[in-house]
Amino acid sequence: MPRDDAGPDFIEALARGLDVIRCFGSHRVPMSLTEIAAATGLARPTARRIVRTLEHLGYARTTPEGVVLTPRVLELGVAYTLSTGLWDVALPHLRDLVKQTGQAASVAELDGSDIVYTARVEVPKVVAVNVKVGMRLPAASTALGKVLLASLEPAALHTALRAETRSPIKPHRTKPIDEIEAELREVRARGWASTDGEVAPGIRSVAAPLRDGDGRTVAAVNVTAIAAEVGHRELIDGLLPLLLQTTGAIGRDYELIHAAPQRALRGT
Repeated sequence: MPRDDAGPDFIEALARGLDVIRCFGSHRVPMSLTEIAAATGLARPTARRIVRTLEHLGYARTTPEGVVLTPRVLELGVAYTLSTGLWDVALPHLRDLVKQTGQAASVAELDGSDIVYTARVEVPKVVAVNVKVGMRLPAASTALGKVLLASLEPAALHTALRAETRSPIKPHRTKPIDEIEAELREVRARGWASTDGEVAPGIRSVAAPLRDGDGRTVAAVNVTAIAAEVGHRELIDGLLPLLLQTTGAIGRDYELIHAAPQRALRGT
C-alpha cells in the first residue's frame, strides 16, 4: 500500500527495497523470505522479488540457511560519510583524543528522534561498550543526542522529542518530556551534555557539539567510559576539556575543507 504521507513522485518499489535492507539491522542470522516479509510487512511474493533484485545488484545473496546481505551494502553508508567529508576530517582527531583519554570516542548525527553513529574509535579493553558505526540510539537518552537536540529550533525539537524511535535498543532509564526539555535548556546554555547510566547501567559519557563555520551544529562528539574506571568528576574535569579541544580542532579543519572551493573560485 502507498505511504499515507507520500506525494505523487514517491516510488513505492524503492521504499520497499530499502525496507528489506533495513530489516536485516536487527537480525544477526540469515533470514528466510517468510521472516523478511514479516519484518517488513510485505507480502511474501513481493519480498521474494525484492530479494532477487538485490541479489542481481550484488547487495544480497541466498545461502542454504537463508538470505544475507553482502559487503556491498556498505557502499551505501560509505557514500554518505565520504560525501560530507566529516569522516576524513574527524578520524585523526578522534584517534588523538582516544590516546589522550584512554577512552572510546564517537561522532554522531541526528536522525528524527535518534542518533546515528557516523565515526567511532575504540580502545582495547576487557570490558567495552558495544557501539558500531551506523548504530542507532534514542537521542534523548544519550549525551550525543542531548547536544544535538539542544541545537534544534523549538518547532523541530518539539517534533523530534515526540517522534517514535527506530532504535531497537531500549534505554535503561527514560525521562518525561518536560524533564528532558528542562535538561536541554541547560545543555544549550553550557555547551555540552553528560549522561550516567541512562542508556545502559555503568556507562558514562560526555559530549560536545561539532559546529561549522557559521556556528551551526552539524554533529556531536563524545567520550564514553565505564563507570568503574572513570568517576563523574573525572569525566567532567579531566576528559571534557580534552573533548572541547578536539571538537574545536575538527570544526576548524571541517570549515577549511568546505571553504576551500569557494576561496578558489573567488581567486579565479
